[in-house]
Amino acid sequence: MTIEEQETTETAERDREQETEHRDELPPAPAPLVIPRGVQLVLLLVALLALWVAARAAREVVLVFTVASLIALLLNPFVELLRRHGVPRGLAIPLTYLSLVIALVALGWLLAQPITNQVNSFEHHLPQITAQANKGLDNFQKFIHHLGIHVNLRKQGQSALNTLKHNVLKGSSSLLSFTTSILASVANAAISLVLIFVISVYFLIYARQIGALVRRWLPSGDGTPEDDYPTRAQRAVSSYVRGQLVFSIAMGTGAGVALWIYGALGIFPDGRTYAFAFGTFFGVMELVPYIGPILGAIPAVLLALFEDPLSAIWVVILFVGIQQLEGHVVAPQIFSHALRINPLLVILALLFGDAIYGIVGALVALPVAAVLRETILYLRRHVVLEPWHIPRGSG
Repeated sequence: MTIEEQETTETAERDREQETEHRDELPPAPAPLVIPRGVQLVLLLVALLALWVAARAAREVVLVFTVASLIALLLNPFVELLRRHGVPRGLAIPLTYLSLVIALVALGWLLAQPITNQVNSFEHHLPQITAQANKGLDNFQKFIHHLGIHVNLRKQGQSALNTLKHNVLKGSSSLLSFTTSILASVANAAISLVLIFVISVYFLIYARQIGALVRRWLPSGDGTPEDDYPTRAQRAVSSYVRGQLVFSIAMGTGAGVALWIYGALGIFPDGRTYAFAFGTFFGVMELVPYIGPILGAIPAVLLALFEDPLSAIWVVILFVGIQQLEGHVVAPQIFSHALRINPLLVILALLFGDAIYGIVGALVALPVAAVLRETILYLRRHVVLEPWHIPRGSG
């Protein structure tokens, strides 16, 4: 060892000795501040209240990020599937969106032709339907005159029927446009919601980093997909979408079949002719919470009323029965199985979402509730809270 190295070693030893002596002279570290459980509870409530106030103040921002995150959770499994097949993630994301658009356009094209044919047939036969309705009104006029009730309904009724005919012909193209071009409406809405699209893309781009961050914040799972929180959240959203699609298809098919049976039995003759269009419209309207089933029944009821008031009554009874079946059997079975949420909580989530954001809030309420359910179950499995009450005699 050279003289310089020896001097350097001696200097380092002297410095360490001085640091040790200085540490020994320092006062002991103060005891950590212990926050009582009561104060913790108050702080937690204050934090939740502050979070709620901030969310209410920036409610539109919260809604945009919520919808974008749900879209990203839904599409991320498809992106991962493409990535596992060798497609780079930067290319897999636009391919996923493109595939979704192509699938929706293909579905719309398959439904457009039969619906267009039925609407065109309706426009062609509307004058004949009007003539039959006027004939029925004449018979009713003669009947009440025979009973001694001298009220002239013919002129007023015919005027009302002609006005209804004019309005129906004028609005049939709008109905056709809504039913057969719903994808175009969605595309136009997407233009106004471009921010949601952009944010969802960024969520997909940084999905791995976000997943890793969430895993660091939450307690560690056992390493299996069944105990991985991000994976469970994705499955919850996917289950909701599958359940909603199955529900809409089931209700639309049921309504179409029921109307066809009405037509075959002669209760509502035009029900057999326009069963496909009415069933499709009813199924699409089932995507809208609360008012969807009512809106879906309006076209069939109006046509039945135009044809025969008694038929309209039977059609109203049919849709009331369908809605009762929907609320008490179909919806609880499908959504309770898809979301694994108690039906009362499903209703509470819908009411809560509607109270905050209206129809859009009700649309996103169930997938958000499904994610919250998975969050609570995951935390219950991996987090144990210290008991607040200490039994007497312990210690």
